[in-house]
Amino acid sequence: MKYTEKISNKLNELLEKTYDAEKGYKLAAEKVEVPAVKEFLNDKVKQRYTFGHELKTEIREYGELPDKGGSFKGDLHRTWMNLTSTLTGNETERILEEVERGEKASLEQYDEILDDKEMTLPPSTEQLLRSQRNAIQAALNTSKMYESIVS
Repeated sequence: MKYTEKISNKLNELLEKTYDAEKGYKLAAEKVEVPAVKEFLNDKVKQRYTFGHELKTEIREYGELPDKGGSFKGDLHRTWMNLTSTLTGNETERILEEVERGEKASLEQYDEILDDKEMTLPPSTEQLLRSQRNAIQAALNTSKMYESIVS
């Protein structure tokens, strides 16, 4: 496998996760009633939309084609969010817990790519990924703060 193809494949994995997160945030925003949490979730929908476009641009820079949609695993996670929100008493708290679970998984994936010693990323790609990773960490921290308020 060519080096650029390997990087492109990793970026496409992140892109798929980004599509999943965008859809998950959109679903979560539809389900919560707390205005500040709803606004936070809607902001994350827009953020992940932007992340997706940034990743697609980066993938094209490597001469590869970006993936078009989310993953089956992401579809399952959203189905789980739908089901559990109908069964639990504090819907907002449960949704924020799921947001946190998804964000932790995203951080792991970003860290795996950024820490891969066998793959030296070009500076522009590394900068993009670090910026997105830091924004995800900030979203995780904000989600935890909102969860402590609504619980």
